[in-house]
Amino acid sequence: MNEIYLIDTHTHINMIEGLSEEKILEEASKNNVKKIVVPASSAGDIDKVFELSQKYENVYCYLGIHPSEAKDWNDEISDKIKEFAKSPKVAGIGEIGLDYYWDKSFVELQQEVFIKQIELANELNLPLNIHDRDAHKDTFDILKEHNKNSKVIMHCFSGSPEFAKECLKEGWYIALGGVVTFKNAKKMKEVATEVPLDRLLLETDAPYLTPVPHRGEENQPAFVKFVAEEIAQLKGISFEDVAIATTQNTKHILGI
Repeated sequence: MNEIYLIDTHTHINMIEGLSEEKILEEASKNNVKKIVVPASSAGDIDKVFELSQKYENVYCYLGIHPSEAKDWNDEISDKIKEFAKSPKVAGIGEIGLDYYWDKSFVELQQEVFIKQIELANELNLPLNIHDRDAHKDTFDILKEHNKNSKVIMHCFSGSPEFAKECLKEGWYIALGGVVTFKNAKKMKEVATEVPLDRLLLETDAPYLTPVPHRGEENQPAFVKFVAEEIAQLKGISFEDVAIATTQNTKHILGI
């Protein structure tokens, strides 16, 4: 029988302040988190996360520009991503998308850069790791219109169960993190219950959104096990079932 292990599909280990890279990966391994994917957020992140993926065997990366950093997008970044994407350690384009929560003053630019990065992913035949905050309709509409061939991961899904169903109809995947463990996160618990196992992924979004029972601490990949435990409990299935399914899903989408 194949080894049962977890994959943290979205974790900013380059932003964790309280632990060294080696300690982060050691703690992850102790908790049977055998692979992690580190997304770029800004132009300055791209070199850093790519170097992390080259340095450690079980670290992979997404390359792209977070919507809040859309003003920094340029052809030079696109060319760099194309060059780095020759490496099998580049798992996708991300985290990209729309964020209307912090600043709505450049929504049109966010959308323009989002479309450019979707087209880049399509050109490279890489999956998309999507950041969608307070922008569900526009994110959905742009993906539906412009994405031609890339698999879609809805990172840190924050929509309603109804929106989840619409995403599932498009063949997209739902990634859940620490929020699902929060006592009052009724919407996310319902999403976890309703989304079929073969469309779920696990993540931490470390150092943010630390799951129960470590609320108040800095998040880390090792804590993704608590996300898996909560989903198992909500679905009334075993932890092993969640681990096997989400790991298989990740390997299928990202090829890692």
